[in-house]
Amino acid sequence: MEKILKLLERGEGENVEFKEFLGNFHLKEGRFRQLACQMNHRIIMGKGVALYVVGVSDSGEIKGIDENKFSETIEVLKKLATEIEAEVSSVERHEVNGGYVGLVEIRKTKAKEHILVGTAGHVDHGKSTLVGCLITGKPDDGDGATRVYLDVLKHEIERGLSAEISFAVFGYKDGKVLRMKNPLSKAEKAMVVETADKLVSFVDTVGHEPWLRTTIRGLLGQKVDYGLLVVAANDGVMRTTKEHLGIMLAMDLPVIVAVTKADMVDDARLSEVLQEISATLRRVGRVPTVLKSRHDARKAAEMVKSNKLLVPVVITSAVTLEGYDILEEIFLHLPKRYTADEDFLMYIDKIYSVTGVGTVVSGSVKSGELAEGDEVYIGPFQDGSFRRVRIQSIEMHHYRIDRAKAGDIIGAAVKGVRYDELRRGMVISRKEPRAVWEFDAEIYVFTHPTLISVGYEPVMHVETISETVTFVEMDKEYLKPGDRGIVRMKFKYHPHFVYEGQKFIFREGRSKGMGEIIRVF
Repeated sequence: MEKILKLLERGEGENVEFKEFLGNFHLKEGRFRQLACQMNHRIIMGKGVALYVVGVSDSGEIKGIDENKFSETIEVLKKLATEIEAEVSSVERHEVNGGYVGLVEIRKTKAKEHILVGTAGHVDHGKSTLVGCLITGKPDDGDGATRVYLDVLKHEIERGLSAEISFAVFGYKDGKVLRMKNPLSKAEKAMVVETADKLVSFVDTVGHEPWLRTTIRGLLGQKVDYGLLVVAANDGVMRTTKEHLGIMLAMDLPVIVAVTKADMVDDARLSEVLQEISATLRRVGRVPTVLKSRHDARKAAEMVKSNKLLVPVVITSAVTLEGYDILEEIFLHLPKRYTADEDFLMYIDKIYSVTGVGTVVSGSVKSGELAEGDEVYIGPFQDGSFRRVRIQSIEMHHYRIDRAKAGDIIGAAVKGVRYDELRRGMVISRKEPRAVWEFDAEIYVFTHPTLISVGYEPVMHVETISETVTFVEMDKEYLKPGDRGIVRMKFKYHPHFVYEGQKFIFREGRSKGMGEIIRVF
């Protein structure tokens, strides 16, 4: 009882959680997922151990619960622990006020949380440099030297412009950052994946306007948990900044803003840019808050979990590393937003033919789990069929794993299909899906120079799919900017697997809009 009293005196936080009672009604899907994420977060903060004090209020007041409620609470905790691959290692029970309070210890031998952060922002605002400095802990030379860790194509390095999505891995062990001397080293990436008890994968997108489709693919196609919007202090908010923010909000992503190149401007200019950012965010119903310390970062991370309207703003410099400690702290405390509740599904982003291995497909796991040796479906092919294939091996950031979960970015070697038979936008699925040519969607038009009518053919971006669609039927004669409507759409060239509830972006030149699939045929 003495240990419980000490925990009550100290209060909730880090790896300690107070619960008066957990019943079977807490096992309903939404609440169960929330409690499982909370438990996983407590375990990571406790370096593999979480402590639950039961029979007490959230404020730490001893209540006491009867024996049936105590047993039911323990059973719910066991189910939550099983969901995140942990276990209840010990239970203490003490009688007080005619009821019981208890201390439950939950352990996870290897507590590994994996969150995905998608970067976006205008060209030359320092997205790749920011990530390069974060993962190495090294300052930049003021000319973008650290971006070479992400810009690996020859023309990207020569021009200093990212043209393709790149990935970087960032890890924590016991709450401390794991640095990499050479992030291009596959061995170092694998070491971080193996050693870390929390992983952050950065999906570094493209700021140059002609490659907007690549940025959209990075934010929609990967199972991104959070959006990191980069704004340079010398340029301020640009049109591309607003476009990328719009994509993040359309996809319902919580957003963090990093103001880069603070060393290049004086205080007056920095204040001006912060006002620009604040005005831009408030216009779309978001509440900016500038973080000035690690303590602020911890508080903001807690608030972002429950309130996506809050947007933390961090002032940074790659040259002086100002603000990088705050970014490290907020990423440490941000929880995973997606869990593996459904059957395995992954949209294919890239396809490779690897000597000695065969066909390899990569992407981020949308839901469920995939294990080495599993037999799954891949497709749809042009005739709408799916083929049964076998998973030969799985890697994550060049580290061989035997099982992948929702949110993991993986490469999977598949047996039973050729490289030249596959295309981006296909899926790997546990159950055999249905190929779709036509679907109904509710859409909202952002911008368009004239009126949209039947026969309109924009490019639709959903997950990793990038395909021309035709507006076959509309519930209105025409649509203009600011209008909503129900539209029947048809894929023009290939069938795809899409389903009700998926959100998407459509665009044609500078015309843009968003939508949600409400019925498939």
